[in-house]
Amino acid sequence: MIRRINRQSLFVVIPLAAISAFIDWKRLPASILIGGALALANLKGLHWGVTGLLNPEEGKEAKGMLVFFSMFRLLIVFAVLAILIYLRLVNVIGVLVGLTVVFFLLIKEGLKEARRL
Repeated sequence: MIRRINRQSLFVVIPLAAISAFIDWKRLPASILIGGALALANLKGLHWGVTGLLNPEEGKEAKGMLVFFSMFRLLIVFAVLAILIYLRLVNVIGVLVGLTVVFFLLIKEGLKEARRL
């Protein structure tokens, strides 16, 4: 499912960034790509955490580390966004568009997978 989301995100985010190049906002295409990349990286980290949590071989001490790494992952995403916005390297609307596109694709694929069960 993660591979399908990654593939679909590339097929949606890249053309969306190319279309947004014609809009007269600075840094909008790059911001959409950065938002999509951050969302996909966060999804990969979430997948890693859930896989480790459901693995019975890990034990209880691994679950504590997974909670720590989940919070650390969110801190990293927030710090990257804060630095990019503070340095004015990205457009906030573009980042939100990139994040939202990946989020909607995640919801769509999750609903498709739930229907199969």
